[in-house]
Amino acid sequence: MPSATLEEYLEAIYKAAERGEVRPGQLAETLGVSAPTVTATLGRLQTRGLIERPGGAVALTPTGREAALDIIRRHRLAERFLVDVLGLGWDEVHDEACILEHALTPRVQDALERFLDNPEVCPHGHPIPSKDGAIATQTGRPLAEAVSGDVVKIVRVDDEDGELLSYLASLGMFPGTGVRVCDIGPFKGPLLVEVGTARYALGRDVASKIVVAPDSGPGCLTEGTRR
Repeated sequence: MPSATLEEYLEAIYKAAERGEVRPGQLAETLGVSAPTVTATLGRLQTRGLIERPGGAVALTPTGREAALDIIRRHRLAERFLVDVLGLGWDEVHDEACILEHALTPRVQDALERFLDNPEVCPHGHPIPSKDGAIATQTGRPLAEAVSGDVVKIVRVDDEDGELLSYLASLGMFPGTGVRVCDIGPFKGPLLVEVGTARYALGRDVASKIVVAPDSGPGCLTEGTRR
C-alpha cells in the first residue's frame, strides 16, 4: 500500500486529470509544496509503476488509477460519516477526512458503506467509487454558463474551500437544490438566482465552482466505467 504522502499525490493527480493534462507545477500549487518536492515524489510514484511521464506531464497507470480511486472512496465515505453520523458541517469535513482516509481498512470501508446505506455521492456531490473500482459519470456544466430563465439543480461543488461551502450553506445551496437563474449582469456580471423564495446575487467566480444540470428527469448520475 502506498504511504499517506503518495496517496495524497495519487488523489490530486486523479482530480487534476479530470480537467485535462496534469503538470508538476499544478500539483505543487494544489498540494502546497515546492517544485523539487514534487519532482522527488513523482520519481517515487514512477518507480512504483503508479504514474507515467508522457512529455513531462503526469498520468496515472492502471495500477495508479486503481490506487487513486481507492483513496478517493475512503475520503468520500469518511466525509459522509462525518456529516451524516457525527453531524459536522459540509464545510468542516475535508481536512478531517484527509486524516481518516489513511486509516480505513477494506473491511472498515465495507462496513461503513453498509452502515451509511450505500451512499452514491459525498456531501459535496462527488460520486463515491464502488468497492470494485466503478465510478459514476456526472453530467453538468458550471452555473456560470447558465442563461437567464434556466431552471437547474445543483449536482456538486467543485471547490471544498471551507469559507465557500459555509457561504453556500447560508444560501441553502447544496447538491440537489433547485435554482432558477433570474437575470445575468452585463459584461460578465453576477448572476441573480432564486433559491426557494429568496434571491441572491452570485459572483462569476462562485458560480463557476457550482456544477448544475437541468432540473428535470430522475437524476444526473450514470454508470461509469470500471477500472
